[in-house]
Amino acid sequence: MTKFTDPTGLSRRSFLSGTAALAGSAFAAPHIVRAQSDMLYINSWGGSWLEAATANLFDPFSAETGIEISTVSPVSFAKLAAQVRTGVYEFDVTSLGGGDIVRANQAGLLEDIAAPYEGGVFENGVASHAFATVLGWRTDKWDGDAPQSWADFWDVERFPGNRSLQRYPARILPLALLADGVAPEDLYPLDIERAFAKLDEIKDHITVWWTAGAQSEQILRDGEVDMIGIWHGNYFRAEDAGAPVAMTWNQAEIERAYWVVAKDTPNMDAAKAFVEFATSPEALAGFVSQANYGALNPAANEFIPDTAKPRMPTAPENYPQTFEQDMLNWGGDPEEVSMRFEEWLAY
Repeated sequence: MTKFTDPTGLSRRSFLSGTAALAGSAFAAPHIVRAQSDMLYINSWGGSWLEAATANLFDPFSAETGIEISTVSPVSFAKLAAQVRTGVYEFDVTSLGGGDIVRANQAGLLEDIAAPYEGGVFENGVASHAFATVLGWRTDKWDGDAPQSWADFWDVERFPGNRSLQRYPARILPLALLADGVAPEDLYPLDIERAFAKLDEIKDHITVWWTAGAQSEQILRDGEVDMIGIWHGNYFRAEDAGAPVAMTWNQAEIERAYWVVAKDTPNMDAAKAFVEFATSPEALAGFVSQANYGALNPAANEFIPDTAKPRMPTAPENYPQTFEQDMLNWGGDPEEVSMRFEEWLAY
């Protein structure tokens, strides 16, 4: 396991002890500059994320404040940058992972925000929850002798079949290095050249580069792919739907998600009020319990039921098997690497 990188200011001890203590609407895209209003526009990931957010964050916030919420999909860094540059806002609030939040803040795309709980702000984002990219597979393809590591994912002779990874280099380059024998504690800074060389080995065997969580769930559930790197929440959705699937927490890649407010958004007050609400203990607990995430506000842990714990990457029995991204010590410029990755895919 890698050294615990803690951008929220919470120690690994308090993070785990807090966990152990427990153990909306349709697409909207307003293409005009909006004034302050009683409608808040939130960038949505869709799928199970949207279902959990609507039930536990969006609807309760609207009921409490009278501010209606409309969602805009999909989550897009490019749209965030464009609207801040042009002043034409499609959404006021979005959530970003560790890679995107660093470059968004460096580019001046995010509004300054105060921490609603101690240590809760990183790069002008409020830490919400942790999610993980895990290795999942079809049990009707492999049952007893099943893949258990990213080295197995890369082993196309021992485990032949269709594979899928996310079209997102910040998440898959570390997996390539693990497959090449790098120890989790030695991953960062990433050896970019070595990672791309390892990706060369698997490129022809990736039949789907998925771009949305719901897509990854669907192709696994339908048997379009035999093995996949998938967000753990979407994996469990496929499992709950009765698909013959299994997964491992071994070498799962944990990433932290942060709520952010778009720079100079016209709905500033409502946006910041929502972020505070969304990371408050009870609301956050409901959200992570339904979506199987790990809460990053420790105060939320007392409201999470015992039955939800085993599916959380931050659970004491799961977390030691994982590693966390370290975007502040990443090893390259994420924007340049993203461009290189897209060029690599094209050839």
